[in-house]
Amino acid sequence: MSGARGGGAGPVGRSTVRGAVPGAEDTTSTAADEESGAGEESGTGERAGDGGAGEDAGGDGGPDGSDGGGDGGAGENGGGRRAGRGTDRRRRRRRVLRWSATVLALVIVGGAGAGYLYYEHLNANIKSDRLNLGDAKDRAAETRANEAGQKALNILLIGSDARDTAENQKLGGARDTFNGTPLADVQMLLHVSADRSNMSVVSMPRDTLLDIPKCTDPDTGEVFRALTREITNSSLGRGGPGCTVATWEKLTDIHIDHFMMIDFTGVVSMADAIGGVPVCVDANIHSHTSTGKGSGLKLAKGTHDIKGKQALQWLRTRYGFEDDTDLARAKAQHMYMNSMVRQLRSEAKLTNPNGLRKLAEAATRAITVDDGLDSVKKMYDLATELQKVPTERITMTTMPNRYDTVQPGRVVPTDDAEKLFRLVREDIALDGKDAAKATASPSPTVTDAAAADDEIAVQVRNGTYTDSLGAARGRATAVTEVLVGKGFTAAKADSSPATAEKTTVIRYPSADLQADALRVAKALGVPAGRVKQSTEVSGVTLFVGADWRSGTAYKAPVEDDRTPTSAETMNAADTSQCMHVDPAYTW
Repeated sequence: MSGARGGGAGPVGRSTVRGAVPGAEDTTSTAADEESGAGEESGTGERAGDGGAGEDAGGDGGPDGSDGGGDGGAGENGGGRRAGRGTDRRRRRRRVLRWSATVLALVIVGGAGAGYLYYEHLNANIKSDRLNLGDAKDRAAETRANEAGQKALNILLIGSDARDTAENQKLGGARDTFNGTPLADVQMLLHVSADRSNMSVVSMPRDTLLDIPKCTDPDTGEVFRALTREITNSSLGRGGPGCTVATWEKLTDIHIDHFMMIDFTGVVSMADAIGGVPVCVDANIHSHTSTGKGSGLKLAKGTHDIKGKQALQWLRTRYGFEDDTDLARAKAQHMYMNSMVRQLRSEAKLTNPNGLRKLAEAATRAITVDDGLDSVKKMYDLATELQKVPTERITMTTMPNRYDTVQPGRVVPTDDAEKLFRLVREDIALDGKDAAKATASPSPTVTDAAAADDEIAVQVRNGTYTDSLGAARGRATAVTEVLVGKGFTAAKADSSPATAEKTTVIRYPSADLQADALRVAKALGVPAGRVKQSTEVSGVTLFVGADWRSGTAYKAPVEDDRTPTSAETMNAADTSQCMHVDPAYTW
């Protein structure tokens, strides 16, 4: 793990990388002197009892304002500028800062837009960590370029609930968890389309149960074994944010280019610097802390400009909105972010030098990024890219889910979640406004020529199993005969136990076999998008899926590219948004 980059700073320790704010007050200060401090996670609840998963204990919501955990970046696609001198330089700085305000709005970070204000100093503030701590077999293949050579960007935004400084402790409450293992209580995948015409945000409820892959701590070398049906926010404590990235890639098969993570202090500092964001409630609300679960948020019915600690309360509120679940909280977070986007783009408020300096300092101190996004220039490049997306083409969604039948209160992804992930993988806009594309899922670039058909060894496996129908008998043998009849005489039926595959797919273990796998796909009519690299196979392997249970000709199912209604889309240009208040939390 690297320390501060670009400014010549020396190595930093683990606590610094996890979001500690340099220069914060002494950690011997107590939260008792701060008003409430409990926030939503007042120190009661499940945190200790369920391995740090924390229902509303030491840190639900994290900087839910960081919902925006951080903003992503794509240095390679940006175009950063060098500051000039004199008047032109000052004008350029103001313009850069206004552009970057949209990055801040989306991720509640603003460092990307700090431009070249004492550039080296800000670079020295930035903390970095490894992008992916998982094994190679759990990683998604890199995003392919479209026909115009453009690449989409996927950035994981993480909100940490770390109580690793006195200030974070006061804001987060839960005194007994000071300096404990942090949780990734806010996780959002920000997807920017290859042509920069649209942007999608997918929130994952922090109560989601999923499989967390094996991760290795880059500092200590400690290996965290793979877990099944574990709450997603615990991934952060397994070596760092790179394990949260690995968890997302394993679940979604979406390659993540960057991550950014923010803490409580960063959210408050950024909200203050912005100067207030309008939010709406349809009734008086008081998310009181008397039960140890409320955030402390108290607002009268109507629209209010919120900032600072009140903004953090809004973003952390679970008990008081709709059905008091993490899903309602995600909706409130989306509403806040959309409102901020509109406000900053229409008013360009970040022009005051003192305010900018405060914002730049707070942002660069509060965020942790991956090693590929560890300078102000790289973040500025990202700001330039994000500015290209119109407000009306920004879509917020929540991962479709259902309540788990074994662990009350937890949720698991549904089939609609898999569909949502596919749309993101294939760079299909979630607002349904994509222009017609020549190729919805571009064919991959192939550098090697395929071998002769009769020299391609293909293993064929029966993956037709379903819960309702079981496996169709003899499919591996039948499809092997189809391949042999097409000239692939080295094809063999694999008698390994059947694995469930909803659709027919082809996997290959290494890049030198990609062309062979695509040749098999073309011969059978399998879409190129179903050909994937995987270290779990030893050669080109055809998995006959549940969509090919009979017959000798494969007909790919017509994909429905509409965003599932269960994703609860919210458009950034919608000004009618207003949170419904649970009557039990009115006053």
